[in-house]
Amino acid sequence: MNTAEILDELSAKAKRDTELRKTFLMTREQPNPLDAFCRVCRGLGYEIYPMDMVNVGEEFYASMRRSTNGGGENSPMLEGEDDFYELFLAGIE
Repeated sequence: MNTAEILDELSAKAKRDTELRKTFLMTREQPNPLDAFCRVCRGLGYEIYPMDMVNVGEEFYASMRRSTNGGGENSPMLEGEDDFYELFLAGIE
């Protein structure tokens, strides 16, 4: 299972489990939110590390850029589309 699939699975679990949802949302309040988020994931048995989150976001963003306007430098800038941590939290709010 890749990181995006794991995040989809965790999102579905968080939508069903209010306490898990709160736990994920509370990671925003930590000094290092992404690290705290990944610790929660690993505590649930999902081996996710901050670099995995960065990588999945960059891969997704690169894929989007390649698919728009021929994928060249004239492709539109997309704000925040590579931040899977924030996208995950927005999806469960």
